[in-house]
Amino acid sequence: MINQDFPYAKEIFETVIENAFAGIVIVNAEGIVIYINENYCHFLKVSREEAIGKHVTNVIENTRMHTIVQTGVEEISDLQYIRGNYMIASRIPIFADGKVVGAFGTVMFRDTKEWNEMNSSVRQQLTSIHGFLEKQDETGAKYTLNDIVSSSRKIHVLKEKVKSIAATDSSVLIRGESGTGKELFAHSIHQLSQRSEKPFVKVNCGAIPEQLLESELFGYEEGAFTGAKKGGKKGKFLLANNGTIFLDEIGDMSQHMQIKLLRVLQEKEVEPVGSVKTIPIDVRVIAATNRPLEKMMQENKFRDDLYYRISVIPFDIPPLRERLEDLEPLVGYFIKKISLRTGKRIAQIHEDVMKVFYHYHWQGNVRELENVIEAAIHLTVGETMILEALPEYLCNTSLFKENQTLKEMLDETEKRIILSALTQHHGDKRKTATALGVSKSTFYEKLQKYQLSY
Repeated sequence: MINQDFPYAKEIFETVIENAFAGIVIVNAEGIVIYINENYCHFLKVSREEAIGKHVTNVIENTRMHTIVQTGVEEISDLQYIRGNYMIASRIPIFADGKVVGAFGTVMFRDTKEWNEMNSSVRQQLTSIHGFLEKQDETGAKYTLNDIVSSSRKIHVLKEKVKSIAATDSSVLIRGESGTGKELFAHSIHQLSQRSEKPFVKVNCGAIPEQLLESELFGYEEGAFTGAKKGGKKGKFLLANNGTIFLDEIGDMSQHMQIKLLRVLQEKEVEPVGSVKTIPIDVRVIAATNRPLEKMMQENKFRDDLYYRISVIPFDIPPLRERLEDLEPLVGYFIKKISLRTGKRIAQIHEDVMKVFYHYHWQGNVRELENVIEAAIHLTVGETMILEALPEYLCNTSLFKENQTLKEMLDETEKRIILSALTQHHGDKRKTATALGVSKSTFYEKLQKYQLSY
């Protein structure tokens, strides 16, 4: 309770209420609005002058504030439909001298989408706490956004997109070259979703022989085929029921299996091999591929209807060569990770090594970078990683690439030089511009041109 003798108590109270994230309304014992903050007025699209003095039912759609002053019973976190959206509202009676003299109402979120996004954000914060991940052995998901190391704007945007889409049940298609981290993003989406405590089941569609894929995905009944397990076997979809199934390398799936998968996604039920009954399922699908599905559809190698079913939310991960800003944090992360595992101390990395890294094409992306660093750590003598520790092919790679115009090669070279210079000057833009012999304004134009958020 605010001490009335405290100086500026009224001003402090009004400032806090007016700037609260919540929409706030107060009614008297007759249900007349006696206060409403600007936040709520903005959402309701009414002015404060229009609202105050009117009965609350004439101001707020589907309100129950007048009911609260009659019953004296609070209602916490209730859904209220207003202006085409569901809000999460709380209503509390105000007592004085043993009787209800009014009611206080808040709207914490303007709609359920906002609630879901906030819920995902909270989950993301919780994943920083080791104890929150103790259930990974039960659910199957082990990676979170915290495991995706980057400093580039492109990956930052994708991380924010994960937070936005995690709370939905829509299918996600993750596109990206091999080694870009598609599985990490799939795990992260599940970890931040409402299904996070339910199973996360991964299936590599390209690694399972076609004749076994159907029984692997949908299961089979006892005696369904020679060698069938006694009692039958649950398929991956049933194991993922109420959770998430991650269909990796979906572009490698045969057309025969594409038809069967499409039916499962449309009907939301599976029919185990050898069974005459279908089993209803509730599974969110996250698919991933590095194949050109659009071209495959033109060649009738991938079904159009399945593509549109799995790609409700498209998710494209750029290759490492298009986000070289991530090289430095990734190198530091992998050195620390691998050194801890091998027990070998690497205190620093020679600048020539970073120059090679910035000039290399990284066809294998982040996975290749990790493998290169692991090999270099094993070959490093002392505590400084030097050029001689790198694989020979890395140092002998030509800057020329096929199917690139001269302008594209020059732009890529310039981008790499800028990144290398920034690294050498520890991100100091003024020193980097001076070292490169360009004006500060020209340097910032090039940072913007190449989308370098260093």
